[in-house]
Amino acid sequence: QVQLVESGGGLVQPGGSLRLSCAASVSISNINFMGWYRQAPGNQREFVAYITGSGTNYADSVKGRFTISRNNAQKTVYLQMNSLKPEDTAVYYCRTNDGGRDYWGQGTQVTVSS
Repeated sequence: QVQLVESGGGLVQPGGSLRLSCAASVSISNINFMGWYRQAPGNQREFVAYITGSGTNYADSVKGRFTISRNNAQKTVYLQMNSLKPEDTAVYYCRTNDGGRDYWGQGTQVTVSS
């Protein structure tokens, strides 16, 4: 059983930055896949970024602006978000897969508005 807790969301002006954190309840050293997804009101949940032992991957809409990283010792995955746009407004969720089972956090709200 893996519990994920996101934090770091909030209200930011367009062009600003936020760093989201996803803290896991267990060691993530042996967990390959850690990802971030988001869901805006009225929209389906969509992929944002993931990190594995092989590298990282990003949605086209965030490429060059967002950076995903992980600190296995702290059991935490981060999402650094720069040059934020109003269309980045959403609830951001952390996801992992361990033992063939998907785990999701409860989400953290990011609002980009002037």
